[in-house]
Amino acid sequence: MIRLFAALSIPEDIGTALTRRQTGVEGARWSPTESLHVTLRFFGDIREDLARDLDAELVALRARPLEITLSGVGAFGEGPDLHVLWAGVEISEPLSRLAKACESAARRVGLKPDKRIYRPHVTLAYLRHADPGEVAAWIQAHNLLKSPPIRVASFGLYSSFLGSEQAHYRLEAEYPLL
Repeated sequence: MIRLFAALSIPEDIGTALTRRQTGVEGARWSPTESLHVTLRFFGDIREDLARDLDAELVALRARPLEITLSGVGAFGEGPDLHVLWAGVEISEPLSRLAKACESAARRVGLKPDKRIYRPHVTLAYLRHADPGEVAAWIQAHNLLKSPPIRVASFGLYSSFLGSEQAHYRLEAEYPLL
């Protein structure tokens, strides 16, 4: 079994700017620059043979290069259930089409549909028992986040290894957008 997801990488300069914002919430497990990404589709733990089939589907996927813009910040969860701090990604038709194409690839290899609404974001921190007041103050301090347009010429298939403190990601394959 291998834990996989399709994602857009975040350029180093944008990642560095994001990591400067990673302070002010006690107990937050901040994501390192090299782990910052925009998930297109989380596939989960799948068998090696399905992973090969998925790779073949993603190789065949056709999409044009696109631009994304990071905009705003927020959190998933409420009150004591706050669990993620994120930077938002403006929704665009090309980004939505690419995410849907990854969903279609997953279905073609027999994976169950992802029933969650696609909300593109960059996970900046995982939270456990975070103070809602600190989280609200962090959001207020960073809510005007706006990146320059980020040109995306490829997406990747990443494996995820769960560690004791955080997940570690490895690029398994990269797919050009032509």
